[in-house]
Order: sequence, then C-alpha cells, then structure tokens
Amino acid sequence: MLEPYLTPLGPAGSTVGRARIVRARDECWLGGVGRSQDAHPLDRDGHGLSVQLLGQGPAVRGPTIPSADAPTSFTAATFRFFRGLARHNAKPWFEAHRADYERDVRAPMQALIEEMDVRLARLAPEITGDSKRSMFRIYRDIRFSKDKSPYKTHAACWFRHRDADARVGGDAEGGGAGFYVHIAPGSSFVGAGIWMPPRPILNRLRDAIAQDSKGFERIVRGSSFRRRYGSLDEDATLKRMPRGFPETHPAAHWLKYQSYTAGRRLSDTQATSARLPTLLESDFAQLLPLVRWLNGALGLRAAQRR
Repeated sequence: MLEPYLTPLGPAGSTVGRARIVRARDECWLGGVGRSQDAHPLDRDGHGLSVQLLGQGPAVRGPTIPSADAPTSFTAATFRFFRGLARHNAKPWFEAHRADYERDVRAPMQALIEEMDVRLARLAPEITGDSKRSMFRIYRDIRFSKDKSPYKTHAACWFRHRDADARVGGDAEGGGAGFYVHIAPGSSFVGAGIWMPPRPILNRLRDAIAQDSKGFERIVRGSSFRRRYGSLDEDATLKRMPRGFPETHPAAHWLKYQSYTAGRRLSDTQATSARLPTLLESDFAQLLPLVRWLNGALGLRAAQRR
C-alpha cells in the first residue's frame, strides 16, 4: 500500500487499532467536485475518496460465475495477487493475471458479501449487502489524481441502509451510515459510520448531536466501544467551532468532527481465516449502535425484519 491505513490505539502494547485517514483528500465526497464513481468514505488510500456506495457506483463490471473450485474465503493467494499488482500496476500485468483476480479476490469477496447479508438480516435487517453492487471496483478514478496507477491494490465492500440513496452522486441528503470491510496485505480493517458527508448531511448530524449529546456519548464513550475501537477517528476535525454553535457548547468536541467513523485493524491471519464472517459479525454488532444513531439522525430507521 502507498501509505499505512491504521494507527494503534488503546493502552501500551494493545493490539487494538482503528482505521485512520492518512492521505490528503484529492476528491470531494458525494455531492461535490470530483466525486469518484467507485470510492467509499472509508476507502482511504486516496484512490477515490468519495463514497457511499451509493449503489451502482461500486458495482464491478460484468457478470461473474465463480468456478466450482473458487475459494469462498480470502487466502494467501489474495495477498500475493495484490503484492504483485502493487509492483506491476499496469493493464498488461492485470490482464495477464485477471483469472487470479477473479478467483482469489472477486469470488471470495462476493461470497463474503452474501454471507454477511444473511447475518445482517438477523442482526440489523435494515442494512443490506448485494454481491453485485456492494463490492468496489478494482479500477481507480484517476481524473483528479497525480498518481495515474490504474488499479487499486485492495478490495473493499460497503453495507448500507436499504432506504439510503443508492445512486453515486445522488441526492446529497440521501446517504447514510453503514459498514465497510477493507482487504489488503498488512492493512485490512473493518469500519463503520459516515465519512466526510456533504454539508446538508453533516449539518443534520451536528444538530442531532447538539440536541442529544449524552445519547451520542453513551455510544462512543462506552467502555466496550473504547476498549475495542479506542475512539472515533479524529483526523478530519475542525480547529474552530462550526458556524452556528457557541464555543462553550457542551458537545463542542463532537461538533468539530467532519466525519463520524470508527474501526479496527484485521491481521492478515484474521482476513484469510474461514472465521472472518464471524469476526465481522461481532464488529458489526458492536458498531451497530453508532450506525443506527447516525442513521436515525438522518431519518433512516432501524428495522425488525426485512
């Protein structure tokens, strides 16, 4: 990877980590100039920093029919493919190894999405995944980037609220919070929340926090949340209070945030384990209160069934 994705959190020696934004933004998120057609708010390598799966954008090209021997989980071959792609990020190499991509990256990612959608139907019925639409494209949006490498060196997927706007570049008030999974050698992670939302959504979230700061803090300052994720990601924060809020507001700390996301690192062993869906389900369950609080502030309701 071009830069590290994660920074350790927690007490000294702790293995708990959280996703961290590490590159300057080279594109605006949904609803702004230069929005990507294949990126996600938690897709943080600077290869397209917009997101919201917002439905059709992240969809991969063309139908895929995995072979009978296609792995249903990521393996060492997955990371071997990405390391090779990082060294030879060009179309001739990718086309020569397309079968490896389909077998070792795309097929297991689609299998993971389908499995997590089944689990989400029980855990959070309003959050959905679609094997044809939830996986982000391997192709980078290079229109506004100095780095013209054509391919991403990771795989990612996004699980969103079923009532959130499903169009990339759609209504700036139609997006919501969700879950994100990122697979890459040495920098896999699971995250949740809403990253760099457009101003209308950000204003609504800030208003909700200002009105219910205690409810919000019960989630992000809860002992189990802090033990596993440390805190919300703090890279995208303002130095001064946003317009309309006094410096002495009791929720001043949270009102300066421009994103509301949290996550933790996955080791290569965890990312390639057959138990990955179970690990992700545990994280989704712990991050669900944050996702539901954010979605509730945007009028996206929790559901009891599909």
